[in-house]
Amino acid sequence: MKETYYNREDLGKFGKITEFQQELGDKFFDYYGSVFAPGALTAREKSLIALAVAHAIQCPYCIDAYTSDGLKKGVDEEQMMEAIHVAAAIRGGASLVHGVQMMNQVKNKMM
Repeated sequence: MKETYYNREDLGKFGKITEFQQELGDKFFDYYGSVFAPGALTAREKSLIALAVAHAIQCPYCIDAYTSDGLKKGVDEEQMMEAIHVAAAIRGGASLVHGVQMMNQVKNKMM
């Protein structure tokens, strides 16, 4: 297998981030657990959102984790891909909308 910067086995070490800072790590995991508990959104919906965000921020660990989690929660591949397209559209739109800043600068400098 080709060596990469990201090591799949490191995902399983996520719970050990408390090792160097127990108090803050524990607070993070308390928060994380609360965020993903069912509320106004189901755990399934939250998993799908997390998968889309994982692609937007390009976190391979998160992509692996929330692909597996989504499958366990009944999310199918079509739903996953549609969520990824939503993330891609938002990310692309965010790049394009910043073009307004360029347009404003061009207009100001040419007037």
